Amino acid sequence: MDILETHAYDSRLRRNASCALFLGLLPFFLSAAAYFQLWLPDPSPSVVSAAAKSAPVIYLALVVLYHNGLGSLVGVAGGLLFSAGGDICLIWPELFLHGMGSFAVAHLLYSLCFLSERYTYLSSSSSSSFFYVLYLLLLLLVGGVYVNLLPYLQMVPDASIITPAVGVYVILIVVMAILALRTRRPLTLMGSLVFMVSDLCLALQHFGVIPPQEYGQHVVMATYYLAQLLIAIGDVRAKENDEFRKWKSS
Repeated sequence: MDILETHAYDSRLRRNASCALFLGLLPFFLSAAAYFQLWLPDPSPSVVSAAAKSAPVIYLALVVLYHNGLGSLVGVAGGLLFSAGGDICLIWPELFLHGMGSFAVAHLLYSLCFLSERYTYLSSSSSSSFFYVLYLLLLLLVGGVYVNLLPYLQMVPDASIITPAVGVYVILIVVMAILALRTRRPLTLMGSLVFMVSDLCLALQHFGVIPPQEYGQHVVMATYYLAQLLIAIGDVRAKENDEFRKWKSS
C-alpha cells in the first residue's frame, strides 16, 4: 500500500469502528432514558431504583471490557464498576460514605489508567505551559471549593469522619482530572471535568450549601452519565489509537 491507500484504509476502519461503537452504546442511552423517565422522579430507595440507576454505567463497563479486554478491570472498566457500586450505595442516604468510598476507588483506577502508555505517549510528545497553568487553576478552584464546604461539612452528623473523607475524595478526583488533562485527549479530559461538575452539583445540594433544586438531581445525573460516557469512549479510542500506532511503527 502507498501512503494514500494506507490513509484511506485507516479512515474506513475508523468510520466502521465509530459506527459499531455508536450502535453498541444504544442500550446505554435507552437505560439512561428509562432511569430519567421512570425512576428519577420517585426518590424513594429501592432495589429496583438502584438497579435502574446503575444499569447505564454497568453497561459502559461491559462495552469497555469487550473492546479493551480483562486488563481494563484495573483501569476504566474497573472504575465504572466501582462507580456503579457507588450509584447503588447513594440510593440509601445512610450508605453515603460507602458510596463516596466506591467512587474514590473509581477515581484511583481511572488515574492508574491515565498513566498507562497508551495515554502518556501523546502527553510526553509535547509540553506546554498552558497545561501547567490549567493544573494550577484546577488545584486552586477545587481547593477553594473545599474550603467553602468546610463550614457545612462540620455541621453534618459524623462530621469528624465526613470532613476528612471528603478531603481525601477531593484529592483523588483532582488528581484524576489533572492526569486526564495531561493525556491531551479531548474525550478523556472533558469527561473528567464534567465529572467534577456533577460532583460539585451533588455536594452543594447534599451538604446544604444551596437548597435542593427542583431539577437538581436531573442535572447531577445528566452530567454524571455524560462524564462516564466520555471517559469510557475515550478509553476505547485510546486503545484503538495505540494499536494503530504500534501497527504503523511495526
